[in-house]
Amino acid sequence: MTPTRRALATTLALTALLATAPTAQAADTPQHPWYFDTLRVEEIWEHTTGEGITVAVIDTGVDPTLPELQGQVLDGTDVMRDARGSHADDDGHGTDMASLIAGSGGNGVQGLAPGAKILPIRASTNQLDFDGGDRWAEAIDFAVAEGAQIINISLAATDNGTAATSMGDSIAEATRQGVLIFAGTGNDGDTYNTAKFPAALDGIVGVGAVNGDGEREGYSTHGSQVAIAAPGGNVPGHCDGPASPACIREEGGTSSATALASASAALIWSQHPNWTKNQVLRVMLNTAERPDDQRRDDYTGYGIVRPDRVVIDGEGDPGDPDSPPIFRDWEAALDPAATPAPEPEAETGPADGAEPAPGPEAEAAATGENSGPLPWILGGTAVVLVVAVTGWVVIRRRSASAGA
Repeated sequence: MTPTRRALATTLALTALLATAPTAQAADTPQHPWYFDTLRVEEIWEHTTGEGITVAVIDTGVDPTLPELQGQVLDGTDVMRDARGSHADDDGHGTDMASLIAGSGGNGVQGLAPGAKILPIRASTNQLDFDGGDRWAEAIDFAVAEGAQIINISLAATDNGTAATSMGDSIAEATRQGVLIFAGTGNDGDTYNTAKFPAALDGIVGVGAVNGDGEREGYSTHGSQVAIAAPGGNVPGHCDGPASPACIREEGGTSSATALASASAALIWSQHPNWTKNQVLRVMLNTAERPDDQRRDDYTGYGIVRPDRVVIDGEGDPGDPDSPPIFRDWEAALDPAATPAPEPEAETGPADGAEPAPGPEAEAAATGENSGPLPWILGGTAVVLVVAVTGWVVIRRRSASAGA
């Protein structure tokens, strides 16, 4: 297929999706953002709200005093030197991510999975403060020990050569314990487009961002590390800090997309508590929104999350509980192994509804066919938040009024 035809096919597919979605409210609000209609969220809640699922938010802390988070936040831990506690959040980033996942609405942010609980782990004070992968390894270890089924990491970094070494063992143990880890791919897709960590590490589900038209956000960092995409534009938050009124943030970034991917997993897992992480992720990938002729690309991975297709429509075959849909070779090579050794696969094309390929690392990067117009039509350009010092950044996109 030519680049022009591929772009046209994608546009038509997304147009059809939007045309069949319920009529949206006249204006998006923090209590009813645009994706609630597209994902049929109120109908999802007739089946599950994420109850019974704990999502660890490794971030800048989570303020549990916000109206939408009262009763939603567990006692966590603080791995920072100042040890102010997991409920301290001067920056507000972690609080926003928790609200997107499990906020109860009211006059604040309505989360996608309000029945889920948040386990806050304070590992950074702001986007300039990161002291090394060992701190994040400690955070992952705590999340696993406390029984979190899902870990949300809405931060990204350019690796200084230590990320894989310092975090590898912790990611491997989380995998063995059946924990799903989601991380944002970063927000420099319209400039440097460098692979960010931890999303680029084996065992981490990398999340890209799309806007309200189902188009990839131009800033969303792309590459083989992208496994799935979720809404990142025009999402709820607190634009002037955690104590400010809830607002609609024009550019939530892959941070927000990651939180919504984690919340989607929480909804699915809550409805199917006996599924393994492999089964939850498999149905997420197999039911994601994408053009009919597309298996995976470097921009939205296997597609845009559609938890409604699983929860409401019963779509998606969970498959073998012990077989991961991605990272098969990596998991089998762990010592001790997380999964049985993978069996050789036939060299044939995927059938309709087939399980995703062994993983993003097994997919070719952009080929000559899609090196022209992107498979998902680009959204507008945005100002890039460039942070020196440690190289670690909070991957929420901030507006000019937010000071960055």
